[in-house]
Amino acid sequence: MTKPRPASMDAGHATADPAGLLGALRGGVVDTSLTAETRQLLALAASAIERAHSEIQAERLRYRALFDAVPDPVSVIAFDGTVLDLNRAGMKAYNRPRDEIVGQPIHVLNPDLPRDHMLPVLDTLRRGDTYVVEVTNMRADGSRFPVEVHSANFHYEGREDVLVAVARDLSQRQEAEIRYRELMELIDKGIVIQDTAGRFVYGNSAALRILGIGNQESLAEAMGDEHWLVLREDGSPMPLEEYPATRAMTTGRIIESTLMGMQHRQRRQMVWLSVTVVPQFAPGASTPHQMLSLFSDVTAIKRDSAMFDRVQALAHIGGWEWDCASDSLYLTHESQRIIGQSEPPASMRELAGCLRSIDGVRLQVAAEAALQAGSHFDLELQGMRADKRDFWVRAIGEPMRDGPATTRVSGTLQDITERKQAEETLRVQARSDPLTGLMNRDAALNELEARLADPTQSQVAVLYIDLDRFKVVNDVLGHAAGDQLLVAATERIRRGVGTEGLIARFGGDEFLVICSCGDDPDRPQRIAGEILGQFGEAFRFGGEEFGITASIGIAFAPPTGGRPQPMIQNADMAMYDSKRRARNGFQLFTPELAQLQQEKLQLETHLRRAAEEDEFQLVFQPQVDLRSGQVVAAEALIRWNNRKLGEMRPDRFIAHAESTGDIVRIGSWVLHEACRQVAEWRDAGLGIVRVAVNVSYRQFTGDDLPRLVREALEMHRLPGSALELEFTERVLIEDAPDTLKTFADLRALGVMLTIDDFGEGYSALNYLRRLPIHGLKLSQLFVEGVPGNQSDVAVCQAVVGIARSLGLGLVAEGVESEAQRQFLLRLGVPVGQGFLFAPGLPADEFVRQLEGTHVLTHA
Repeated sequence: MTKPRPASMDAGHATADPAGLLGALRGGVVDTSLTAETRQLLALAASAIERAHSEIQAERLRYRALFDAVPDPVSVIAFDGTVLDLNRAGMKAYNRPRDEIVGQPIHVLNPDLPRDHMLPVLDTLRRGDTYVVEVTNMRADGSRFPVEVHSANFHYEGREDVLVAVARDLSQRQEAEIRYRELMELIDKGIVIQDTAGRFVYGNSAALRILGIGNQESLAEAMGDEHWLVLREDGSPMPLEEYPATRAMTTGRIIESTLMGMQHRQRRQMVWLSVTVVPQFAPGASTPHQMLSLFSDVTAIKRDSAMFDRVQALAHIGGWEWDCASDSLYLTHESQRIIGQSEPPASMRELAGCLRSIDGVRLQVAAEAALQAGSHFDLELQGMRADKRDFWVRAIGEPMRDGPATTRVSGTLQDITERKQAEETLRVQARSDPLTGLMNRDAALNELEARLADPTQSQVAVLYIDLDRFKVVNDVLGHAAGDQLLVAATERIRRGVGTEGLIARFGGDEFLVICSCGDDPDRPQRIAGEILGQFGEAFRFGGEEFGITASIGIAFAPPTGGRPQPMIQNADMAMYDSKRRARNGFQLFTPELAQLQQEKLQLETHLRRAAEEDEFQLVFQPQVDLRSGQVVAAEALIRWNNRKLGEMRPDRFIAHAESTGDIVRIGSWVLHEACRQVAEWRDAGLGIVRVAVNVSYRQFTGDDLPRLVREALEMHRLPGSALELEFTERVLIEDAPDTLKTFADLRALGVMLTIDDFGEGYSALNYLRRLPIHGLKLSQLFVEGVPGNQSDVAVCQAVVGIARSLGLGLVAEGVESEAQRQFLLRLGVPVGQGFLFAPGLPADEFVRQLEGTHVLTHA
């Protein structure tokens, strides 16, 4: 049975008057007008109410006694933030009477609370949790003190919308923490604290001093794994799971007096520590939340121990100490091993004597300067051991900090012989070409620069060598055969040069020879002749012979010395001139070649801006039916009229654009301009005239050609049949999936595909039958000799036969006479173009000829 709630704790009877009610009941008990049964019931009721009232009063007294007995300030607060009650400890803590606080908002105790401070409190209480927060409360005199407040739900005088808040004064705890920190800073042992992830969150002054960490450095960064090598007592690397802090964290126990070595990777400083780790637990936790490590520097104690010597040997680092007052030198066993003398040096002077003379002086000067200036030094020194073997050592030193007038310097010696030998090997490798073993490009440039800067050198010359037809072997037989050819060619060049010059591989199949003329001014030419003689015999690969020759350019240094790059460029220029004149020869650089190079650079500069300056235009050469004379199509030919250079022939700038890569940009312009012109003719009512556009090999292998063609056709709303693309025979030997796919994609657009100048180049018939092309163009080179030249007649007959057998269309270029037209008609060639019909015509003139021949239009 539930105990009845006292009337004063019930909200429904808060205003009832127990004394008046009892008086009324007692009056009824003595009222004789009432029945005896009624008076008896009233007497029972009065007695029950009197007992309940006494119990309520007793309960209130117990509540107040308990409320005031709590030693921490306790307040009862309504959910709207109004203070409903405050205990005696609260009045004392805030130094205010109860009536100044009760009925006031909580801000009277904590003026810093935000207006919506009750929202997170209520949210936590509704979940059945206790809300805990650290805040600052205020006394009557305005002074503040920190408190930790715990809030929970509370039933108060029948109300459920109230909470009880217990505030614990943190002032003494913060003062204790400050005293604790001060104590940690004053203690002479190193102290560090790590969190559960191993991160260093605190280190006292002694720890920073022992570990060599500056006050301005971040402890967490300075103690990163990348900076330290941690060693066991025997000198072997200590794994992470053996770190004392790791063991303390995993076991939850104190790890006492563990010896561990700490070597700083950059400073090469070794320090030995005796470490004790104490795990620390948060209240109520079963696992540590941080580890406190106490350690002492025991490096000095271990200096002379055999264990320390073994550690030094493993790390190839030894210790040393020099007292300048007595010139006495102490070396650990590992330092003695590194120096490798039959008798260990006992003084700084003797140690310097083990080194190269210049390095011995450097060491003595650095040690004396360290004493005078209080600085440290870090030197790499070379010496010789007693067995005549060279050694390299890294010497680090600094003055001992044992007084204002110290006379001692100490440090480490590290054996870096292997590293130096590896560096030398890398240096040689960095200067060498891995395939041929010759100097590489960088080494050649450095050598040439050194010779040009040396005033004692006689006139310097360079020979620039390029292998002729190397690409044929590389393309036909593959890169492995190409590499074999380069190695074989290197041996021939070596035999030709002998001891009269330095040889370098300067590029793929390009070589450089550097020589000094000395008393033989014709030495470069003679070396070139010897090299060319070595290439007189064919190269053999897989049972086949290949005639590979060389083209050589020679350039001499100017009288004033000069720079390597211009000199090599001059030799390169002369080499290309030699290749142009006749392969397997050499050519000297001349000022005339320089002028040609200047013109070439000027041409390149203007060519790059030609499209932007609107200097290009297209002319259209009619392609006609050889029998009827009707115009059936046209070939778009580019013309360039430069404002400064004048009108430039295509044979002057097209080849140059091919070599520089500008042909890709120019080709894209031609493609779009040709489509634009065809669209203009269509819009003028002339129908659609098919126009042939030349596509360079760079365009074919570079950007996505089908995409560019599709965009040009779509931009001008043209069908694919309005465009014909002409390729050189070079694409025939590209037996690659990309080649076949490109042709298939172009053909899918409806574009006509033609091989231009067929018969001049590779004529790889095996590939010709596999490509989805529409026709061939018979080269002008053969047409110009018919019908008189029997060789040209035979070639023309062969090409026509190939086209007919493969079902390909055929167009003859360069038709200039009636006799040629008649010959081609008899041979079965249907279409031709050339000066017999018209040269390349501007668009309006082409239209007039078009209208005069009743052109066949294409749907």
